[in-house]
Amino acid sequence: MAGDRIADHGLLADGRSAALVDRRGSVNWWCPGRFDGPSVFARLLDPQGGHWLLRPREPFEVRRAYVEGSLVLRTVFTTAHGEVAVTDGLALEPGVRGHEIGRRSPRVLVRVVEGLSGVVPMAMSCCPRFEYGRRDAYLVSHDGTLRATAGPTTLTMRASTPVTSSDGTATAEFTVGPGQRESFSLAYSPTYGDPGPPGGPAEADPLGDTVEAWRSWSRLHEYRGPYQDLMRHNALVLQGLTYQPSGAVVAAATTSLPEELGGDRNYDYRYAWLRDFCLTMRALWVAACPDEATRLFEWVAAAVGRVDHHQPVPIMFGVEGERDLSERTMETLRGYGGSAPVLVGNEAWRQRQLDVMGEVLDSAWRLRDYLDPMRDEVRDLLRALADRAAASWRDPDAGMWEARDAERHYLSSKVFCWVALDRAVRFGERIGDGGDVARWARERDAARETILREGWNAELGAYTGAFGSDRLDASVMVMPIVGFVPATDPRMRATIDLIERRLGHDGLVRRWDGDPAAFILCSFWLVQCLALAGEHDRAAALFDNVTGTANDLGLFAEQIDPRTAEQLGNFPQAFSHIGLILAAWELTAGRTGSSAEVV
Repeated sequence: MAGDRIADHGLLADGRSAALVDRRGSVNWWCPGRFDGPSVFARLLDPQGGHWLLRPREPFEVRRAYVEGSLVLRTVFTTAHGEVAVTDGLALEPGVRGHEIGRRSPRVLVRVVEGLSGVVPMAMSCCPRFEYGRRDAYLVSHDGTLRATAGPTTLTMRASTPVTSSDGTATAEFTVGPGQRESFSLAYSPTYGDPGPPGGPAEADPLGDTVEAWRSWSRLHEYRGPYQDLMRHNALVLQGLTYQPSGAVVAAATTSLPEELGGDRNYDYRYAWLRDFCLTMRALWVAACPDEATRLFEWVAAAVGRVDHHQPVPIMFGVEGERDLSERTMETLRGYGGSAPVLVGNEAWRQRQLDVMGEVLDSAWRLRDYLDPMRDEVRDLLRALADRAAASWRDPDAGMWEARDAERHYLSSKVFCWVALDRAVRFGERIGDGGDVARWARERDAARETILREGWNAELGAYTGAFGSDRLDASVMVMPIVGFVPATDPRMRATIDLIERRLGHDGLVRRWDGDPAAFILCSFWLVQCLALAGEHDRAAALFDNVTGTANDLGLFAEQIDPRTAEQLGNFPQAFSHIGLILAAWELTAGRTGSSAEVV
């Protein structure tokens, strides 16, 4: 298998990109320009895809954790001769604090080795492979550094200990004793552009300021209530998946990690989906991040722009609002565990997904107090989306699971059209005139009647994934979550119970029968539904089971195999962390005697 298991990795982030480092001290993924840019390390997808290794030269055991309040990772290696710590982080701009973090990050990956006890021999090996493994590069000594250039990308290594190079690989061997430190940095810069601020290990504590920057952000977002530590950590993960120059939150840090080992459903998730938008917004809101939530809405308004009535509403974008995300195959990478193809881009950008209107309008409704006075372009967007929902809710679409075979009348898409119309009616004449509001109300009520009639399968005794289908689908659990129908409604309750019995295992829920693994978000939806139905103790027990499947750093991929507990899919997955935040909130808000406060 290429590199370690998916769950063996930790996330490093700087507001522009992300790096993944495994338990053995190897950075196996980094796209330094931005989240969806070309990789320089891709060992996660191919043994020859490039990596940066820093670890003891003798057998070791590992324990690791994030430095409190940050996304700086500290790994302690214990050997027969002593202990050594390696602290890894993507540097933030010196002196930056609070909501400004990540907007001008220097794009420097820093690794600091510190001797704790005994004398430990260490090895460093840095082997970059540019543009998803397409290019090797010569390493050239320059002013006390090593520089590798391939086309538009230049990497510059600085080190406090001698480094040699051969055949495109930089290496070093050294020892560390108690209190001794050695530092390494790898700085990205465009070959023909502004090289940016210099990065290097000259400081005594080159990641100290970055830790303080992360902590300054965390201090601005204090959630008070049960699950406080989980809320804080998962909000920090979402911040790590945010492209700070625009405010867009990517679905995941990676591409092509498979839903099924050896399968071909290996998609690129390094983009921002509107189908995630509603839940992302709510998660940021309840995790005490209203500034980030408002900024995210501003990004969506700018990205969507004026709605073209002759084209589907855009469902996803690049992190700076790019529309064309055409998909292509990277033949240079064999794929995680041989799971091919490796894809860059995502053809879902061409799809029609009717749920997006509801997601945006629901988000706007949650932020209504922050949107006043409402700008003309925001009002125009919300009115146009309501009009589109009124005109198109009867149409088929690709659904929130982005089916690539055929369009269907997916129940969850119809429900989100109802959400769009319901929130538009609540906004009333703030976004439309009296005639608009009356028309939206008529279509909302017609959509509700149709969903309740056509979505129910009497023979199965449940709401199904699409009209006329006999197939259970976990997406219908959004019905009580968005307020379409109470979780205690007899039909809804029967549906929840059937999904739990047929698609669930110890709280881990697959999207449909035949789905190769449980989907983390659906598992947290079940927790929410049970809490909304008043079964708080059982919901809390299932919540504990699901959260217990995170890796040792509290990170989730998209899915998990209930039989092996192996994490699958792109990593870390924003949807999974969003689901945890919202489930924790539902458990907190619904439990008698409990309270949660956002300050």
